[in-house]
Amino acid sequence: MEQQNKRILTLDVIKGISVIGMIIIHTLLVYANVKSQYETAIGSFIVFLGRGTSIFLICMGITFMTSSQQSLKSALKRGILLVLAGLFMNFMKFMIPVFFGFAPDNFIQKYGWNAPIEQQYVYLVLLGDILQLAGMSLLFVGFIREYVKNKYIILAIGLFAALVSREVSGINIDYPVINYILDLLFNNDYPAYVYFPVFPWISFIIIGMFFGKWFQELNYDSKKLFRNMLYVGLVFAAIGAPLVFFYSEYNYNGFYHMGPGGVVYFAGWTLIFLWIIYNITAKSKENKVIKVLKYCSKNLTSMYMVQWILISWGKGIFGYRQHEIGYVSVLIVLYIILTFSVQTLVDIIRKKKTLIDFRPISPDKSVLKQ
Repeated sequence: MEQQNKRILTLDVIKGISVIGMIIIHTLLVYANVKSQYETAIGSFIVFLGRGTSIFLICMGITFMTSSQQSLKSALKRGILLVLAGLFMNFMKFMIPVFFGFAPDNFIQKYGWNAPIEQQYVYLVLLGDILQLAGMSLLFVGFIREYVKNKYIILAIGLFAALVSREVSGINIDYPVINYILDLLFNNDYPAYVYFPVFPWISFIIIGMFFGKWFQELNYDSKKLFRNMLYVGLVFAAIGAPLVFFYSEYNYNGFYHMGPGGVVYFAGWTLIFLWIIYNITAKSKENKVIKVLKYCSKNLTSMYMVQWILISWGKGIFGYRQHEIGYVSVLIVLYIILTFSVQTLVDIIRKKKTLIDFRPISPDKSVLKQ
């Protein structure tokens, strides 16, 4: 089977949409006042879209299983690089404005800190975001892909990770470096706040891996795969709903640190949503919109970093959480344009670097050895 047949247009489209969506969501969260975020139709809808992290993670799990890079070494290497990329992004987001004096006062004041300023800076740099989640998760799921060959065992591991998530939350010991790793895994709020701890969020990636394995067993039949997603999604949503709505304190307790019921419930609706999007895109032909979304999907990590850095820097110009929805809408358009512009510049730099690396160094020798 040709490699291109293993790619699913629906996943590229969804990951591409997620790039545009995260620019919209992050711009709103940074610049809109509380009223605009929660008391306007547009703001409330955008905040709702911000609950779509599980969609991206399940897609990540599927593509991880069908990627051309299947070695354990490549997964571990990429995991470490993503964690470092997350720390670098935090440094650029928070420390550059501080060093150059354009960080807004009300941003720092919102935390109500009494700690020394150096400790506050460490807190900001160590904040746990989606890149740290993806990186830490790869250090685990690489072993699952390498050694677990039965798709139902893969699914069982994913559900088990969700099941124990509330029980392991808060594990820590009094060693800062080790505690930071425990933060990323279990979220104990020391020494940093982690929005997406590995437990329970790794469950969505592993559920995606289950479907990636199933996709392989179906000989890369997308129609059958998404039909199966619908069936599993309906079961998950039916199981998760009563747990979330009747036992919410344990099974939900907030979006970022949900319990097992929340994971199953969100996974169910995510799978149903993926089936819907597949049926919309299944017969789509290549057009400019699809090309743009595929471009975003291909450059998802770098565009994620670029948009967050640009939006964070802009706080020094436009202020922090001060504006009405109309003003924020203009900023959303601005940041979409800026993100694509900077990514284009990054592409040009990469291309020039590639040309230099492959440039002949003599008539009979080149940098690229045969």
